[in-house]
Amino acid sequence: MSRPGQHHSKFGFDAPMPLSDHRDFAAALPFSSEVVERAMDRLLPSADDPEGRLYEAMRYAALGGGKRLRAFFVLAGATLFSVGYVSAARVAAAVEFVHAYSLIHDDLPAMDDDDLRRGQPSCHRKFDEATAILAGDALQALAFEVLAHPDTHGDPAVRVQLVAALAQAIGPHGMVGGQMLDMIAEERSLSIDEITRLQRLKTGALIAFSCSAGAILGKASEPARVSLAAYAQNVGLAFQIADDLLDVESTSEALGKTAGKDAAQGKATFVSLLGLERARDQASRLADQAALHLDSFGPRADLLKQAARFVVDRRA
Repeated sequence: MSRPGQHHSKFGFDAPMPLSDHRDFAAALPFSSEVVERAMDRLLPSADDPEGRLYEAMRYAALGGGKRLRAFFVLAGATLFSVGYVSAARVAAAVEFVHAYSLIHDDLPAMDDDDLRRGQPSCHRKFDEATAILAGDALQALAFEVLAHPDTHGDPAVRVQLVAALAQAIGPHGMVGGQMLDMIAEERSLSIDEITRLQRLKTGALIAFSCSAGAILGKASEPARVSLAAYAQNVGLAFQIADDLLDVESTSEALGKTAGKDAAQGKATFVSLLGLERARDQASRLADQAALHLDSFGPRADLLKQAARFVVDRRA
């Protein structure tokens, strides 16, 4: 069975060219997805152990789907600080493990009760509810195991910072807290300020960690970290507004998940409160503001600037 600390030469000197060699986001995104998918495959357990059904569910939920946008943010941010390839790939994989865990739990009957994810049956539909819960739990634990391992960074202080920052991003003051607010939104209408808070926690916090992980790995200066944090805040909110627009304007086939659920459940969203045009304009302005926060990095930040525009222009 592959172990999180096991070294693989694929991520040594014979690794593909780093993301910094890319100038075009359209090519960089699939490249980073391939890099991270390979890292995830090696870090995920795969064996004929008695608990093999759990491993199968973990791999089903984590591999073979999604744009890997959060992983892209990790890799692109890491290029700003000349972070080693292995370190960046491992952190990006950890982020995707957490994201996969969150999607498994989000789809459960007790949460959003969705049967479709990335165009395939949700994990609890493919396996069963108990196995899905355990797979999500295991993916979250694996993410922290990867971050804490010396292969991720030689400095223990850096690894501690990564673990603490991710824990904050996905805990009660981050993603899980946002999910609680999302459940409350099913019972009563939220104001625009409350929806903004919900999405900054549920969606934005993990995106913010993804954008700032490279700065942690590279022991960046405080001004550089502040710039990336400001970028991440705007991109995270723009991402969610774009998601709300897609929920209204796209189809289940295009999205790979059930479209129109927010309206069907009577949830207040950016679109329901602002209207389509105002929401689209707000997302575009947030993307422009995000890009401005990266001016101090010069051309090295071009991919991240292009990513901000992709977030609001995407169709799935």
